[in-house]
Amino acid sequence: MEKVKYLMGRVLRMDYQRLFETLEALHHKTGKSRFRLLGDMIICGLRYGAGYMDYLLFEFYDLTPAQRATYVTRGVNNRIVRLCNDPAWYHCVEDKTEFNRLFSRFVRRGWLDLGKCSYEEFVSFMARRETVISKPASATCGKGIEKLHKADFGSLRELYDHLKASGSGLIEDAIIQHPDVAKLYPGSVNTYRIVTVSRNGSSGVVCAFIRIGSGGRFVDNINSGGMAAPVDVDTGIVAYAACDKDGGCYEVHPVTGAPIPGCRLPFWQESVEMCLEAAKVVPQLGYMGWDVAVSADGPQLIEGNHFPGHDILQMPHHVPDKVGMLPRFREFLPEL
Repeated sequence: MEKVKYLMGRVLRMDYQRLFETLEALHHKTGKSRFRLLGDMIICGLRYGAGYMDYLLFEFYDLTPAQRATYVTRGVNNRIVRLCNDPAWYHCVEDKTEFNRLFSRFVRRGWLDLGKCSYEEFVSFMARRETVISKPASATCGKGIEKLHKADFGSLRELYDHLKASGSGLIEDAIIQHPDVAKLYPGSVNTYRIVTVSRNGSSGVVCAFIRIGSGGRFVDNINSGGMAAPVDVDTGIVAYAACDKDGGCYEVHPVTGAPIPGCRLPFWQESVEMCLEAAKVVPQLGYMGWDVAVSADGPQLIEGNHFPGHDILQMPHHVPDKVGMLPRFREFLPEL
């Protein structure tokens, strides 16, 4: 019944224009009839919980039923979230100011709650800072984030009024990232995404990858033009080329020319240990994607995501054996 309700909800909320655009693109790419592709999409939705974007990104049209059954699709990801995360505790990570308070020993940078501070407190905070990062209190995927320079405003009052008018929830110190990470792409803070599952008092890392900015944007999120590459959890070495959501894959960064596969990430073990400790703070959220930035002094927690994206875990270039991530998740969650 739960699966039927989920599928009915997807049918009612589906972006049908985008569905048919995807269908048309796949028709031209594969040479298969639109009717055949649509029928196969429906079968994949019913059998594997795969949406049409899963079908496209994971190239389900080229997979056998046995291979398809190994993928963490949108439906499977939703099931993992329901198994592990209590919605009553989502506010702990959705509200960025609450997140910074709860996880302060891992955040490791200065920040100010603009919803509660006075103008005088803002002036005091800015006294020793030339650049800050402004964030909405609850937006996701890098939306609404600004990098602001004090010198670009006529006065602190002008900067303060801009922050208030833009709906900023907090400001934070700008992170100066480790040079070994910056060389990949210095225009953004390139972050580690470390995914943990916690059950019965123990936590483990299911998978990890590095997100890298590109194209002049100062955020690295793959939904904002960035790219991602899997990282070997045990060694901290980037395992494959970085891929973006447009299907581009890069052995070297298209802007900097820096090699990506084989890159050894600094402070990797410390970052993993920090995320495993952070996973204990709110045990009611047992499935989390942690975003970690690394400076010359070590890792800093940027945010936690109670609905980690499943799509970039299994892009075709990252699964040459065409076996998805579901077997790995079942090592932590046998009931899947």
